[in-house]
Amino acid sequence: MLDIFIDADACPMKEETYRVAARYDLKVYLVSNSWMRIPDRGRVELVVVDDGLDAADDWVAERADKGDIVITADIPLAARCIKKGARVLGSKGREFTEDSIGDALARRELSALLREMGDITGGPAPLEKKDRSRFLGTLDQVIQALRRKS
Repeated sequence: MLDIFIDADACPMKEETYRVAARYDLKVYLVSNSWMRIPDRGRVELVVVDDGLDAADDWVAERADKGDIVITADIPLAARCIKKGARVLGSKGREFTEDSIGDALARRELSALLREMGDITGGPAPLEKKDRSRFLGTLDQVIQALRRKS
């Protein structure tokens, strides 16, 4: 079944995802460590997990499966979901795949090391209009591809 799981605590593309999911009548699970507002329209369910370090990630990874879409910026979560056959999108519209996830994990480790050494002090670049456009286009393409397969 085609469901969308959003790692919601830091996802800037929630509203965009709701709109696309409503157009296709898809269920969206918004998974978070705290309560947040969800829209009255569409099939959106808020799942509030306990405050454990990876509780939201664990909830998503346990339930996302082949034919589902996961939206996250968390590279280890992306890797776990890809192993189960889910399609995974980052918030800037890039899809993580079996071919790209190894490089993404390595870059994450390198960045963590550079932050520890003080060589990197800033976070990711802010979202731009083109990022939102890419995200919407990629999400739509992935949904259509999954629907064709089923």
